[in-house]
Amino acid sequence: MMSQEPVFHRYVALGDSFTEGVGDPDPTRPNGLRGWADRVAEELAQRSADFGYANLAIRGRLLGPIVDEQLDAAIALEPDLVTIYAGGNDFMRPKIDIDALVARYDEAIGKLAATGATVLVWTAYDAGWATVFGKLRGRSAIYNELVREVADRHGARVVDFWRFDEYQDLRMWDWDRLHMSTPGHQNMAIRVLETLGVEHHIVMDSLGPDLLTDKASRRSADLKWTREFLIPWIGRRVRGTSSGDGVTAKRPALAPIR
Repeated sequence: MMSQEPVFHRYVALGDSFTEGVGDPDPTRPNGLRGWADRVAEELAQRSADFGYANLAIRGRLLGPIVDEQLDAAIALEPDLVTIYAGGNDFMRPKIDIDALVARYDEAIGKLAATGATVLVWTAYDAGWATVFGKLRGRSAIYNELVREVADRHGARVVDFWRFDEYQDLRMWDWDRLHMSTPGHQNMAIRVLETLGVEHHIVMDSLGPDLLTDKASRRSADLKWTREFLIPWIGRRVRGTSSGDGVTAKRPALAPIR
């Protein structure tokens, strides 16, 4: 006998740019973004007449501020479903204590799980094939093993981004190669719903034509990326500023989604 699909009534999403929806623009929505979490909420809303959705994620946030600023606010909303991905921005700092990072995450996941809500966490993506971000592969692998332990300890479900080979296609990523593109967000929404055991009606957009792969085209694209993304990104690190400075949560309270 097939198990019945779960029905959720109060969904709260926590995190950084990944969950805020950066890379999936929509000027009709708060912060001008849609993203995978909105898409998941749209599907879940079809199964519950009293469905509410809040998204507390803010781009650029490190794990510590995510816990400090979003955890208690999320618990106060009494969700029955929580998604949280944090730590990606920490990986890109020159120094990182992964054990201390995940210990803080462990405490946060424990508090969320204690509410009785279904909790989803992510492994970090395996960017080993990428020119610059591939250098973070070792950090990501250690983080992933520790996060799996945390999920096991608290009964959280894992969205295993590390194993999603479809993201080796650059068309699944936005121009900055750091955030997912619209198809990338669509695919992630599907992956989340599959993890929850919920059927969906999401149709993936076309990825468009294959990217040019000859040496001259790759070099031109790499130079443009370095000039327009990497150098400004390094500049923010030096100045101690963040892309999330001045940005507020796009959905701070539970509300219907249309």
